[in-house]
Amino acid sequence: MKKKDLLAQVKALQTHLEQARKELAEETVEASAGGGAVRVVMSGAQECMAVHIEETLLEEGDVGMLQDLVLLAVNQAILDSQALAARKLGPLGGGLAGLGGLG
Repeated sequence: MKKKDLLAQVKALQTHLEQARKELAEETVEASAGGGAVRVVMSGAQECMAVHIEETLLEEGDVGMLQDLVLLAVNQAILDSQALAARKLGPLGGGLAGLGGLG
């Protein structure tokens, strides 16, 4: 492969990757725990956007249970966000296959 062609292919891949990252940052996933009593919204860029807690959990006063539910929801939101990123960015990794052993 000619150097010029290789550089053009890398530049095109970078452009596609940047566009996919921008789109990913605008998408969100939502995970919940405790039957929806705790919900976490996370962006595709794995930024926590919101945490919703049902008032009844606060009234119960069980801090340990609330902490566990928040932890479960946050961890699930991270996993869901990572899966979204893999689906969105994964196809771009195939573009590395033709780049002289980079893929």
